[in-house]
Amino acid sequence: NRVFQSTAGFLSRGMRRMARSIPAQVKTRIFSKPSLRTVGFAGLGCGAASLMACNLIPEATPAHAQELKDSVKIVLQTEEQPTLDDMKIFSGTANFTLANEIAEELGVPLGNLSIKTYADGEIGIQVNENVRGKDIYIIQPTCPPGVNDNLMELILLVSTMRRASARKITAVIPYFGYARQDRKMQSRVPISAADVCRLLEAMGVDRVVAVDLHCGQIQGFFGPRTPCDNLEGSVVALPHFANLNLKSESTIVASPDAGGVHRAKHFRDRLKKRFGIDAGLAMIIKQRLRANAIERMDLVGNVEGCDVILVDDMIDTAGTLTKAASELTARGAKRVFAYATHGLFNGPAVSRIEKSELEQVVICNTVPLSPAAAQCAKIKQLSIAELLGEAIARIHYRKSVSVLFKK
Repeated sequence: NRVFQSTAGFLSRGMRRMARSIPAQVKTRIFSKPSLRTVGFAGLGCGAASLMACNLIPEATPAHAQELKDSVKIVLQTEEQPTLDDMKIFSGTANFTLANEIAEELGVPLGNLSIKTYADGEIGIQVNENVRGKDIYIIQPTCPPGVNDNLMELILLVSTMRRASARKITAVIPYFGYARQDRKMQSRVPISAADVCRLLEAMGVDRVVAVDLHCGQIQGFFGPRTPCDNLEGSVVALPHFANLNLKSESTIVASPDAGGVHRAKHFRDRLKKRFGIDAGLAMIIKQRLRANAIERMDLVGNVEGCDVILVDDMIDTAGTLTKAASELTARGAKRVFAYATHGLFNGPAVSRIEKSELEQVVICNTVPLSPAAAQCAKIKQLSIAELLGEAIARIHYRKSVSVLFKK
């Protein structure tokens, strides 16, 4: 017991002298890494104090425990709060326009980065500025065209920043490719969404920010040391629909399939909470013949004489969306709108939308529009830069991100 007491007193006095003797700027560098800060001093001091508090050292007095706790506080308080100078925003080639908008929202310039493709198809990356000790935010959706190229580019960007001694690396992935392959639907197939998460973790990413993942459980594919924030793109779309002169008694929010009912219900609840539009809820049950091919649709709910908002996470070939709009119109719907966070518009999607009964299709700019989609009068694109910019700022300054969705 006397040995433990002497050790506790020695640790307490030694840590106090160390904390007072090291210059402030050196303290910040030494204790900037969580591993050193937590395991090195806080773990040692709090561990010894916990032994005393648990009476594992019977004759230890509360004064020893308090001395150790005070010493730990002195060391931990030397860490300065992050500043805007500690933040660096970099963009891949997948959606440079969105990255530039986010940088403008944050008031910081995009980082200087060179990305080129060699003759054999390999990707070459070089960071043209110092990132040592900085908090890096890489904006790169893994979207079409070139899903695999964009994914490889993101992996190499994370690796480059890690090898360049960045302090923390956050991958901002507005559209998460391979998200639809999130489980085994048949034998001898990969769970590709999980494999992508493991690749990013292996490269050394510290945090991931995504927008409306196809399945929220994808967050669990990352380990507990790599938090994943799933932002809700509907926050951007709600004000747009509130300005369409919708009435509570004649507005229905519908899901184009059974799996998206929770998403549609969430959209309806937010529409009521923020704008007082108490819409109804409907659901379409679809029977798929194969991927991107639907055999039949059944409607659950009454839409006669109502304005209907179809809510989904993405639009791929628009087959589901346009057939759902036809079914709703046949059941007496007055106007049919559609909202999806991610507008991929692959294959015949644009021509299907132009020929459909849809009044308007609202999407976010998580994926850059093709020239044909940009010219379509029925497609309305909203910017998600403000939401992502505020989320990045809150993460950087260690504030709550969930506050963004409680307004």
